[in-house]
Amino acid sequence: MNVIAINGSPKQDGNTFHALAGVGSELQKNGIGFEIIHVGNKPVRGCMACGACARNRDEKCSITSDPLNEWIQQIKNADGIILGSPVYFAGVAGTMKCFLDRVFYVAACNGGLFRQKVAASVVAVRRTGGSSTFDCLNHYLTFAEMIQATSNYWNITHGRTPGEVLQDGEGVQIMEVLGRNMAWLLRMREATKNTLPGPEPVSKIMTSFIR
Repeated sequence: MNVIAINGSPKQDGNTFHALAGVGSELQKNGIGFEIIHVGNKPVRGCMACGACARNRDEKCSITSDPLNEWIQQIKNADGIILGSPVYFAGVAGTMKCFLDRVFYVAACNGGLFRQKVAASVVAVRRTGGSSTFDCLNHYLTFAEMIQATSNYWNITHGRTPGEVLQDGEGVQIMEVLGRNMAWLLRMREATKNTLPGPEPVSKIMTSFIR
């Protein structure tokens, strides 16, 4: 089994990286592969609402100027995913938001590529805005019908300069507990995949309130 973590921070070794690495360390202790993909420093543009992914259904975004289509396949082939973002004005960092909008829309238009994978979100923040950013990240996971791993508090850790989150004792523990809980969910999912199949996907009902 393996887990892909998405680092949505422009800083490769900043606090978002350290938060993700804390979760990943626990996963690796449980024999689960772990890889961080650094998205936050790439020139990823937002969705153009062209609808090509819905028409073509080829598991690809029509924008090919960035590695997004490669990332989609990496996530599709993983057993779990962790979304990590710093806090920008009480929200998800811009590049990370562009990545999420496109990746999860392509996944939805292709039969739910990420359904029933184990997932989690983590946030690194200096002071406030962590809860709203955490909430935003979780919107993608719940929309995609993913199985969310939890910790003993919201998955938020605090620090300003790179590595400072490691001084947040509670934050460090939150990431460790999250990693152990995620490993347990992954092992449980793997152990039961042949004896307890997941619910079948359904066709999405789209309701408009404009009459």
